[in-house]
Amino acid sequence: AAHRAPPDDEPVMEGRVIAAHGRQYIVELPDGNLLPCFPRGKKSDVACGDRVDIQRTSDDQGVIEAIQPRTSLLYRSNEIKQKLIAANVDQLVIVVATEPAFSDELITRALLAAESEEIEALIVLNKCDLADKLPAARERLAVFARLGYRIVELSALEHAEDLRPELFGYTSVLVGQSGMGKSTLVNSLVPGARAATREISQALDSGKHTTTHATLYHLDADSELIDSPGLQEFGLGHLDRQEIEHAFLEFRPYVGQCRFRDCKHNREPDCVLNAAVKAGEIDARRFDVYHRIVGTAR
Repeated sequence: AAHRAPPDDEPVMEGRVIAAHGRQYIVELPDGNLLPCFPRGKKSDVACGDRVDIQRTSDDQGVIEAIQPRTSLLYRSNEIKQKLIAANVDQLVIVVATEPAFSDELITRALLAAESEEIEALIVLNKCDLADKLPAARERLAVFARLGYRIVELSALEHAEDLRPELFGYTSVLVGQSGMGKSTLVNSLVPGARAATREISQALDSGKHTTTHATLYHLDADSELIDSPGLQEFGLGHLDRQEIEHAFLEFRPYVGQCRFRDCKHNREPDCVLNAAVKAGEIDARRFDVYHRIVGTAR
């Protein structure tokens, strides 16, 4: 649909993108009102959390004229396209659960994305009330705990509040596979979340319920939470090999010390990373994930 140009006398306003759905965005205006907006032009690289300059085109619609500079941009990508997750966030919260089984590799990939943008990372282990499943889940997360990543254990149904202190002062984005209890967590932490989602759905298209790509909620005066849809994969095609190496925290003491400057850490002689894996200083499974991500077989 062609969106008509704003009248010349319409002022440019600043707003915050609090929901993204396809090419349509809900922008929160300084007065707290919500305005559905479309990007100008064909290509859209607006993300939830973006601060934008907009102009009204009518009472209930606007156009995004510009995206203001971002402090961070979290996205995933595959060979074909990239999917923006959120902008201007300073903490990534990865939600896993004692059941269903979670993917260690997905956690690793999400952590790498956070490291590459210098965003804090936190892992939440949900459904800890399932006592028989807890030891195995803890065991699988131990590798991340050893690297110094914070892990919060809770049950979203009963103790979602345990997470609140960890979110204070941050704009956090929640990611996780489907079925991990992410929406239960959001609904417990943000009492008005369901109502806000309904309001956004109505603003998007006259009441048809639409699943948004991401939604921003205000937790309190100092904290915000962006919920993103369930992820089954987390492509990192936008990072080159050096960036990926640097994003593995445990590689940092070794990088640059191999005999060959462009060492791929496969079978090259005098590779310090291989030696560190053999010595048990680097987790072998994380090293395997590194090779899968950079596409060099070990």
